[in-house]
Amino acid sequence: MTMLKPDPMRSRDLYGYGETPPDPKWPGGAAIAVNFNLNVEGGGESTLYNGDPVSEGMLNDIGVPEFTGRRVPLVESVFEYGSRRGSWRVLDIMRDFAVPMSVLGVARALEQNPKLARAFVDRGHEIVSHGYRWIDYGAVDADVERQHVRKAVEILTSLCGARPRGWMTGRPGPNTRTLVAEAGFEYDRDSLADELPYWLEIGGKPHLVIPYSYETNDNRFNENSGFSTGDDFFHYMRDAFDVLYREGEKGSPKLLSIGLHDRLIGRPARSAGLARLLEHMKGRSGVWFCRGIDVAEHWKKHFPAS
Repeated sequence: MTMLKPDPMRSRDLYGYGETPPDPKWPGGAAIAVNFNLNVEGGGESTLYNGDPVSEGMLNDIGVPEFTGRRVPLVESVFEYGSRRGSWRVLDIMRDFAVPMSVLGVARALEQNPKLARAFVDRGHEIVSHGYRWIDYGAVDADVERQHVRKAVEILTSLCGARPRGWMTGRPGPNTRTLVAEAGFEYDRDSLADELPYWLEIGGKPHLVIPYSYETNDNRFNENSGFSTGDDFFHYMRDAFDVLYREGEKGSPKLLSIGLHDRLIGRPARSAGLARLLEHMKGRSGVWFCRGIDVAEHWKKHFPAS
């Protein structure tokens, strides 16, 4: 049984599992769990087309800042690339290596490309709600955010034929986790705090958190922030995998969460780094390739909340 801890949005926990994390008992005795997460945000980003006052200045790939009061066609086209081409390239690479992934889908984005939404489902990938919009919810009123949570559920359920069970805002606010738990989601990914899942108590009930990563993430392809080539991505992610794999062989397995974006890793040259990484990982035994919901179900079975 796992003791519940309060939501760190209200009181922080800097200790976590401490010196001796639990053996997660990954299926088959795997030394490492690897979870790929594809962010699909194009069409849900900040733009006057969506009624926003400013254009998108974050992860637009070409270093263009936000502008107030006008649309920026080049930035919009970067996000359109992910939906039109990048997602399909990533889908094909994952198919070639037989690796499932979690699709962090912004509802406003996927409702503008329903065929892509169905392709994710038909190929066996998990749809995680990435919110109704790809915006910063830090200053969004709780009632408005609650409406956005509801709209995201309605849209993704209609598009994909099933209600999403996981949630990941990406830029959560102080009310986000409470609203997500209130809406009945089984787990969320809005934490960068660990390499294993953990339980919190939200509204008097257990709530599971499966940590995500902004570090093992292709967001470093953003302008002047670290990755220039597919090799850069491959080497960095390979090193993370190898370190955690060795720790797992020594009896302390972890979860490696890797963040992808269709408009970033989906470019031809960069995608070569993803393919090389998958080839490297597939060359090792004892690797559990999983979706977020697979981790959630496993954790509930082996480490139920007390």
